[in-house]
Amino acid sequence: MEESESGFHTHGWRQALLARCKGLPPIPTAVVHPCDSVALQAAVEAAALGLITPILVGPEAKIRATALAAGLEISAFRLEPTPHSHAAAARGVALVRAGEAELLMKGSLHTDELMHEVMAVDTGLRTARRISHVYLMDVPRYPRPLLITDAAINIAPSLEDKRDIVQNAIDLAHILGLAKPRVAILSAVETINSKLQSTLDAAALCKMADRGQITGALLDGPLAFDNAISPEAAAEKNIVSPVAGQADIVVVPDLVAGNILAKQLTFLAGADAAGVVVGARVPIILTSRADPETARIASCAVAVLMAYAARHADPGVSA
Repeated sequence: MEESESGFHTHGWRQALLARCKGLPPIPTAVVHPCDSVALQAAVEAAALGLITPILVGPEAKIRATALAAGLEISAFRLEPTPHSHAAAARGVALVRAGEAELLMKGSLHTDELMHEVMAVDTGLRTARRISHVYLMDVPRYPRPLLITDAAINIAPSLEDKRDIVQNAIDLAHILGLAKPRVAILSAVETINSKLQSTLDAAALCKMADRGQITGALLDGPLAFDNAISPEAAAEKNIVSPVAGQADIVVVPDLVAGNILAKQLTFLAGADAAGVVVGARVPIILTSRADPETARIASCAVAVLMAYAARHADPGVSA
């Protein structure tokens, strides 16, 4: 057990992620609008750790002024000047489409600005899969890493959206070394209730897994959060399941529920967190301005592992 910035003890998962990246060549990364000290320092630190080769995209004067004020050395990095944050988002996406960057990293612009360019039909980074977000949480009182999805992108996902959200999280879990992750589809109760749409969606998702529409994991739901993560709570409700009480992935009903859950674990339970957007052409490192430096670095490490997995899967891209 190690101590996080919050003072709580964690399982050292962040250090394990960094260890897996050690020795891998850095990934070219478009860092979009790094115009405050937090965003720019994250890029500089990730580069120092050998995770990424930053391409700084944004207003040149602002970026250089930020570096000077923060005492950060950026002379070794490529700088792509743009007049403002909107243009920076568009240019960052264009660099990915041109093959000059394999990762996209959010700087000090609003998430909506960046994702608007990512989601653009003709010029963005969409694939056939719905784009979604996954939080990777190292929770002191939980014996394994916990993935939470989707708490940042999809506000009120449909059943079809949730299918992609679940599969995206499963695919990420595989990259992280979980061969058969346990997926809990969350609601307020563990029984089907026609008045609670989330219970109906959970049941449908489990049947989709039975029919091969979702692959690579064990699914169960609906499950209340306590039944998903506590063996004692699951036993109390007489829930017999290979998922209940030991979930690796929890799928929330909507963005509000997921956002509250992730922030509760971070700010009240002392969890270490990382966050990444999946389902696009490349991983997107998407962190909050309130996140500590450790969260940003852990998010970079996750994205780097995803980028190398994509290289391995595509014989046309050399490692």
